[in-house]
Amino acid sequence: MAAGVEGRGGVWMGSRADGPRTSGHVTGKMAVFPWHSRNRNYKAEFASCRLEAVPLEFGDYHPLKPITVTESKTKKVNRKGSTSSTSSSSSSSMVDPLSSVLDGTDPLSMFAATADPVALAAATDSSRRKRDRDDNSVVGSDFEPWANKRGEILARYTTTEKLSINLFMGSEKGKAGTATLAMSEKVRTRLEELDDFEEGSQKELLNLTQQDYVNRIEELNQSLKDAWASDQKVKALKIVIQCSKLLSDTSVIQFYPSKFVLITDILDTFGKLVYERIFSMCVDNRSVLPDHFSPENANDTAKETCLNWFFKIASIRELIPRFYVEASILKCNKFLSKTGISECLPRLTCMIRGIGDPLVSVYARAYLCRVGMEVAPHLKETLNKNFFDFLLTFKQIHGDTVQNQLVVQGVELPSYLPLYPPAMDWIFQCISYHAPEALLTEMMERCKKLGNNALLLNSVMSAFRAEFIATRSMDFIGMIKECDESGFPKHLLFRSLGLNLALADPPESDRLQILNEAWKVITKLKNPQDYINCAEVWVEYTCKHFTKREVNTVLADVIKHMTPDRAFEDSYPQLQLIIKKVIAHFHDFSVLFSVEKFLPFLDMFQKESVRVEVCKCIMDAFIKHQQEPTKDPVILNALLHVCKTMHDSVNALTLEDEKRMLSYLINGFIKMVSFGRDFEQQLSFYVESRSMFCNLEPVLVQLIHSVNRLAMETRKLMKGNHSRKTAAFVRACVAYCFITIPSLAGIFTRLNLYLHSGQVALANQCLSQADAFFKAAISLIPEVPKMINIDGKMRPSESFLLEFLCNFFSTLLIVPDHPEHGVLFLVRELLNVIQDYTWEDNSDEKIRIYTCVLHLLSAMSQETYLYHIDKVDSNDSLYGGDSKFLAENNKLCETVMAQILEHLKTLAKDEALKRQSSLGLSFFNSILAHGDLRNNKLNQLSVNLWHLAQRHGCADTRTMVKTLEYIKQQSKQPDMTHLTELALRLPLQTRT
Repeated sequence: MAAGVEGRGGVWMGSRADGPRTSGHVTGKMAVFPWHSRNRNYKAEFASCRLEAVPLEFGDYHPLKPITVTESKTKKVNRKGSTSSTSSSSSSSMVDPLSSVLDGTDPLSMFAATADPVALAAATDSSRRKRDRDDNSVVGSDFEPWANKRGEILARYTTTEKLSINLFMGSEKGKAGTATLAMSEKVRTRLEELDDFEEGSQKELLNLTQQDYVNRIEELNQSLKDAWASDQKVKALKIVIQCSKLLSDTSVIQFYPSKFVLITDILDTFGKLVYERIFSMCVDNRSVLPDHFSPENANDTAKETCLNWFFKIASIRELIPRFYVEASILKCNKFLSKTGISECLPRLTCMIRGIGDPLVSVYARAYLCRVGMEVAPHLKETLNKNFFDFLLTFKQIHGDTVQNQLVVQGVELPSYLPLYPPAMDWIFQCISYHAPEALLTEMMERCKKLGNNALLLNSVMSAFRAEFIATRSMDFIGMIKECDESGFPKHLLFRSLGLNLALADPPESDRLQILNEAWKVITKLKNPQDYINCAEVWVEYTCKHFTKREVNTVLADVIKHMTPDRAFEDSYPQLQLIIKKVIAHFHDFSVLFSVEKFLPFLDMFQKESVRVEVCKCIMDAFIKHQQEPTKDPVILNALLHVCKTMHDSVNALTLEDEKRMLSYLINGFIKMVSFGRDFEQQLSFYVESRSMFCNLEPVLVQLIHSVNRLAMETRKLMKGNHSRKTAAFVRACVAYCFITIPSLAGIFTRLNLYLHSGQVALANQCLSQADAFFKAAISLIPEVPKMINIDGKMRPSESFLLEFLCNFFSTLLIVPDHPEHGVLFLVRELLNVIQDYTWEDNSDEKIRIYTCVLHLLSAMSQETYLYHIDKVDSNDSLYGGDSKFLAENNKLCETVMAQILEHLKTLAKDEALKRQSSLGLSFFNSILAHGDLRNNKLNQLSVNLWHLAQRHGCADTRTMVKTLEYIKQQSKQPDMTHLTELALRLPLQTRT
């Protein structure tokens, strides 16, 4: 064998003096073999491999077609592939052939449940959960639950004053150890415990911070659960009574709404425990209560226990704890009588009349309405009665008693009145839910008759349906004008009105007048925070119903109010909401950016993090709503400024996720810019973008792809026949890419872009530029590190390098040789780099690459190549099957083969035998596919490789069987008869 192959452009040595590569043997019996490529007729191979098209008639059975049953009411018609029966099920309903046999029940589970009491208990628990869901489902999903309001109340109503709490000092009476007492003694003991509690066996904790107070309440809640779990029912009741008493204390009045939320959580827990306790008494081994049971379904034990609880609660002396505890177990009336709940609700409503403090009273009504909506939402009369009772006592809020209390606590009326809305809003929401128009109108009229009714009016607008408010907008504006501003300012009322108008449209004839009336009040506000809170709501109304002229006026007014003393710095959240609302309604960005004050409005966002978030919102809206590419200079200039702002925020501390998001948004903008056939202007835009976004690698990658696409669009427009002007233009595009790629950090990103850009240059007949790209890629391969970062994890790079090189080889097939650099210059340069690259010790990737090189060289030796680029002459045209070219090609093949065989020899160790077998079989298949096996030496090599693959029992027998079947099948072709003899020389290893 020749020591190497030398050409004018480079040298790739087949045998080297630096290691065991000097030998070309797999075993002692294997010698160096010459290479002869098989002549391929690609057209004939394509024809033989093409699948025959089989026509499919409409209506034929198809395995992916879903099973459907169609109700037919016309005369039955037989069709191919359909059944002759007609179904009566609903039209096009999906049928599950496995579950349709059963009606949703599992017979094994049913059998086990009847025999196993544990399973029965589990079934009972499941039934209870289902029943609770059914009960709650009476109120629809359009009703906002109390849980949604809870967190907001706790966050809003806080205090820095010291709080106090009374803790029950429980005795050891009545605990689980009393189980042996007689029933009469038990009853006497429990009554004594309740009397003991009433007589003051309590400890008062003073000077608690708000957090200490909350912790104590949570401890009481846990104590309640622990006492219940240990069968200390009286202790549990004492805890609930003690907590309920706290709701009569208004000494720290600003904290009262939050205290109400915390205490009612404990009451809810108690009510649930009592209900489930009584319900469990109705379940025995033979029966389970149905989902919607009646009192007749409850047994006597359950009814007696239920009555006992109500009697205990009735003995509580103080009004407030008696009311709250009874309300918490209101649902238990279902066990006693069908009318129990409907009888209790009016009585509890009347009980609230005995509460003198209007704040305590309104929260008690809110709790009763909440419980009422949970257990009997259809009983609207009680809800209405609560509302009208509240109206009768509304004047107390401005009475002397409340005023004196506020003076003692040092609380101003404007701070006191905002304590009412959580309770009032809830009451109004319950009443207005699915209420008829007549009732809502009556309620509004009654509110109108009261003086100082701003607080009421605000709750009406917060709770009533938005459609109801919107249709009467002018009436509400009139009522707002007549309100006294003491305690509850008008701008809050206009804010509530604006929130409704954002959800529902007022009459078209009133829209402009509504905006004028509202803005007269808003623009007069001196406090910037009050102003922006109100203006932010009305911006949406303006965007929704008016043109850019009115929106521009509103934005100008906001700028005017928020610029003095840099007030905008304290209102970034509201200003962000304004921007979001504007871009949500202006999807045409040419109109948006023609709003004169829009960009000056953006200038108020001077805190970088906020400014970047606003820019991200704008770009996200542009990507979502811009349907067609644009070249509008107004849009381009504005969005380039926005994108530049995002780009300039990137620094060394910026997270990768943030960089990825910014790149996505900027790339979305770049993709939507198109100057049509003005390709030079398009390239100028890409040049400008490169200078602006140089710190974001994904953006540079997108720009390179965009420029390559621009070059290909030019080629398409010219149908491959470039003029002098277009040829110069595509060379400019190619130069852009060649200059930009080295600035990228990712090694494989650069490699793939060099390859892609080289392909584009080749397609545009820029041969020298294509060579430059390919040489750059080859020179970059030695820099590929052993490990690369993929999604935050370090992974070996060899598999990625193999994938890239395989793609590279496919391109090199059609690259013509440079006239000054000799035969296969690029291939030999690449082989030198592969040879010198430091591969992992236990890696076979280098040999897999050499196998791919062998495939490439075999394809290069064909008379006509598998594929071509239009108007580019590949080596098959340049050399025309020249014998010298083929000789050089074959020498390279022999050198590659020597490298492969040498590597196979080094794998003759116990731990590497499986790899040797796999690689040997792979090399055999390569020779079978690309080699001319009529050559005796190559034929013998293939036989040796076959034996090597199964020599040590490591063979992939299934693959070898299929390979042998393929050889026998191919041998039947006229030009493949020599494979018959080969098949006879390829034995299969037998396994015992």
